Parts: sequence; structure tokens; C-alpha cells
Amino acid sequence: MKPVPITQHAPLANDRVSEFAGERSYLATGSVNDDGIVAPESISYESRPSRADLSTKPGDVCFARMHGTRKVLKIDEASAEAILSTGFAVLRPNPEYVHSGYLRSWVASDAFQFAKDRLCTGATQKAITNAKIATLPIPLLPLAEQTRIAEILDAANALRVKRREALVQLDALLQSTFLDMFGDPVKSGWRMVTVEAVASSQSGAIRTGPFGSQLLHSEFVEEGIRVLRIDNAVANEFREGEPRFITARKYEQLRRYTVRPRDVLITLMGTCGRCAVVPDDICTAINTKHLCCITLDRGRCLPEFMHAYFLRHPIARRYLERSAKGAIMSGLNMRIIKALPIPAAPLDLQHHFAAIVGSVERQKASQRSHLAELDILFASLQSRAFQGEL
Repeated sequence: MKPVPITQHAPLANDRVSEFAGERSYLATGSVNDDGIVAPESISYESRPSRADLSTKPGDVCFARMHGTRKVLKIDEASAEAILSTGFAVLRPNPEYVHSGYLRSWVASDAFQFAKDRLCTGATQKAITNAKIATLPIPLLPLAEQTRIAEILDAANALRVKRREALVQLDALLQSTFLDMFGDPVKSGWRMVTVEAVASSQSGAIRTGPFGSQLLHSEFVEEGIRVLRIDNAVANEFREGEPRFITARKYEQLRRYTVRPRDVLITLMGTCGRCAVVPDDICTAINTKHLCCITLDRGRCLPEFMHAYFLRHPIARRYLERSAKGAIMSGLNMRIIKALPIPAAPLDLQHHFAAIVGSVERQKASQRSHLAELDILFASLQSRAFQGEL
């Protein structure tokens, strides 16, 4: 059945449609699962409300008020009575007229989010108010049709959730495998060296990018020699990021900052302490001052081992926490990285681990490809559902 015309959409504040829960003044949950469900184990309370009706209930639909923020939460039995901050709006559907899953799907849709963003106001951080939320419409289909649509979209979304869970499990597999192989260097009888000791003997094997007037923002161009930045390493694996370039002439001045295949990148500013390995097919590129680039002596240390050790090993994490200035990971620099203790693990064992990493990365690439296809399918189903074409 097609949805009623837009002029007949029921506003979310209509008494038949929802009981609007209002603004909250208490701490929200610490984290949310990928499918938008509040993780019950992460719920924490800064203070408890004086009124019981401030807590959420199963079936509530919550969404972020801020402009451009698309987080939508589903409250289930396990996470009921969470106290949400004022950053979230809470909608409590009347089950006689609105299916909770249908409402959540509508709130997560592009149409709703675009409408929400248009109504956001504020001098510094734009957000939508309760009064504006009350004017937002919902295509009010017969309840049976809402239930059917919710079931279809939930089933499609469940497939996406499984793909994301598979990616998490692959990461967990790498973590456990690495620690099984390299977790106790003392017991294994390996001596500890430093990152500087396993770097290549060539000049500038551990380097940051050009500073100050060596590379100005005005010198970036539309195409040419690539410049790698934090966004290429912030995911703890190499990502393409937003492309930036310098001219070939400028590159001749900055050639000593060239990034080579299988170099290790570590972020020094912004989100510090992230790590990535440069792929084999990297084009000619340099790195900025926000990245430390390490060219390793691969006869002593493989990039896959260095990457995993930096991110996963307790010795590395404790050293970085002690050495960084201020808050954890807030003050990394080349001196700290050069002095990082690392076990001189046997090269054949490192090669074995690198082979495992390659196999897992291929599986992750396949999972990501399938997830991208499912995301496209879900977006299509969602769009068709609220246009009465599903």
C-alpha cells in the first residue's frame, strides 16, 4: 500500500503516534553496537534520576539531535531504563498506531535525517529542539504494512550486522594469534632491541614530513605527487583518504620524505598512535609532519610484525602510555618511537605471521566488499519502503 500523501503524514508529536519523552539531563550509554542497539554492558550512570519516567523503555527510538549526526538507537529489554543525555531525542511509539521497528527505520532514513538537519539551529553546534521534532512527519501506513516493512528492513540489516561481526572476529583472530606467537619474549628467550635498531641503515630511515615553510598549504595542487596524511593511517590500516598533491618540481625539494612500499606509518598529531603499513602498489608519495614514517631492515623486522606489535602487544602499549606526554597517546614524537623496545623475534616466525596477516586481510577485503553491496541493497530497500514501492 502506498503511503498517504505528505500533507497527511502524521507528525511525530501526534498523541496517536507517539508519547514524546522529552529532553534528558543524565548520562547516556558509553557505546552502541554497529546495528544501533545500546550495548547493555556499557551502560553507566553518572547520577540517577529522581523521576522514574526519565528512563527509556523497550521499543523506544532514540536519535542524535546534532546536525549531521545520524546515530539512531534501539532500546531493547536488555538495555531498558538507560538514561540518555540531552544529545539524544527519545520517541516512544504508541503500539496501536506505530510499529517500533518501522519508526526506527523511518528515523534512520535519508528523508528523515535531511528533514531533521534542515531544522537544526544554534550558534555554535546546531541541533534540533523538541518543538521542531514535533513538526517532523512520518508516513503513517496501516499497522500491518508497517510490520511487514519493518521485518524486511530488519532482515536486510541483520545481514549487514553479520558482516560487521565477521570483520570484528577476524581482527580478534589476529590479536589472539599474534599474542600466542609473540606474547612472552622473555619466556621465548628473545632479546629486546629498539625500533631504531631494526630500522634500515639508510639515512632518514625514521622520519617525519616537512615542517613549517618547507611545505605550505598553498602549494597543494589538484594532481601530481601524492602527499600522505593522518587520514591514510588513522584506521590502523592504510586507507586512501582525501587526495592531496604537490608538483613534481616541489617533490624534488622534498624527495628525502619519500614514502616507500611497506613502510610503517605512525600518526603523531590529532589522533595519535595509529599505525598502518604502506601497500606495495603505492605511487610516488611523501608524508606530512603529522606522520612518522619508518623504513625497516626487513632482514630483522617485517612491517606486519612491527604494525601488530605497536598496536597489540602489552609491552609496546605500556611503554607508549608511560612515554607520551599528557594524556595517553597525546604526545608521540620520533624520539619516543625510536626508543620503543621491541623483541628480536626470529625472522621465520615473523614471515609465518605475515602470511597469516595476508590471508586475514584478503578475507576482510571480501567481507568489506559484500558489506558494501549489502549497504547499497539496504539503502534501496529503505528508499522504496517509504515511497510505497516495497
